[in-house]
Amino acid sequence: MSPNASPVSLTRYLIEDQREGRIGPDLRLLIEVVARACKSISIAVGKGALGGVLGDAGEGTASINVQGEAQKKLDVLSNEILLEANAWGGHLAALASEEMDHCVVVPDEYPRGKYLLLFDPLDGSSNIDVNISVGTIFSVLRCPDDVAQVGDEHFLQPGTAQVAAGYCTYGPSTMLVLTIGNGTHAFTLDREIGSFVMTTRGMTIPEETKEFAVNMSNQRFWEPPMQQYVGDLLAGKEGPRGKDFNMRWVASMVADVHRILTRGGIFSYPLDAKCAGKGGKLRLMYEANPMAFLVEQAGGAASTGRQRMLDVTPTGLHQRVPVFLGSRREVEAAVGYHQAHDAVRATSGNVKAVTEA
Repeated sequence: MSPNASPVSLTRYLIEDQREGRIGPDLRLLIEVVARACKSISIAVGKGALGGVLGDAGEGTASINVQGEAQKKLDVLSNEILLEANAWGGHLAALASEEMDHCVVVPDEYPRGKYLLLFDPLDGSSNIDVNISVGTIFSVLRCPDDVAQVGDEHFLQPGTAQVAAGYCTYGPSTMLVLTIGNGTHAFTLDREIGSFVMTTRGMTIPEETKEFAVNMSNQRFWEPPMQQYVGDLLAGKEGPRGKDFNMRWVASMVADVHRILTRGGIFSYPLDAKCAGKGGKLRLMYEANPMAFLVEQAGGAASTGRQRMLDVTPTGLHQRVPVFLGSRREVEAAVGYHQAHDAVRATSGNVKAVTEA
């Protein structure tokens, strides 16, 4: 944003979009409520040890969530903040969280709206105790018409059905990155006035990149196409890609994707032998779909390695998928390795079948 331009608050931006007919009042209210909840989470994250919010939520199985992961105190607190903030406004029919087994329907004593909200209340929470950036990810869907009782099955819509998505990153500054389908825009929390103010209108991911993000400690578990792809990146100028690549890995998806939205790159969490039985590592509904929507709206691409991410038809509320997202041409390159490998395997299988026949 130009230093001489009049600052545009999140509220003003949403009101202007409502006047233009891009969103309705209920969706505007929903986004504003999520943003307010994120401000509360930001305060809790910022206090750290002073607020008594570091460490695990409990002992033994009491601190294990539906994903089989140890919950942190801030995981639980962030989840409760988002649930409470969105329960009574009349804009939602139901909510679903990465931290809960099933969706939560808006209580009968409150008005019921026409939207569904999914969220990862605190992405990257394993980094909390070492003071590395974490964040909140959210996705908004329309509740199907004429649904008397909302259930998990009503959330199982492809990413193309999202009407809004975003994340809030809690780092040196607190930033909200949002799309409602007309570009990806960044808002920074002005702590003095307590409002999110637009700082980047129309974030754009460069098509080309020399930077990749991946957890290299999993390399020995990767599929052959991923092994070859990263091997060629590491070969640098002397290799088939003909240029040197840098690697960055924060282990907080929000932080890694924010870097890519800011300066380009590719983020990968591929299928590997450890997570193959689950379909992947990252959650389609809470992480992959909202991030894919944001990235595509910024000119990037997102894929499972074999399919456009937003075209995946969900089969479960906590479904997991492989993820490749970021600079368009680099994502296409990664997908190309998988397609070439699958084509060779299919050909080999056909030859074997003919020979045996």
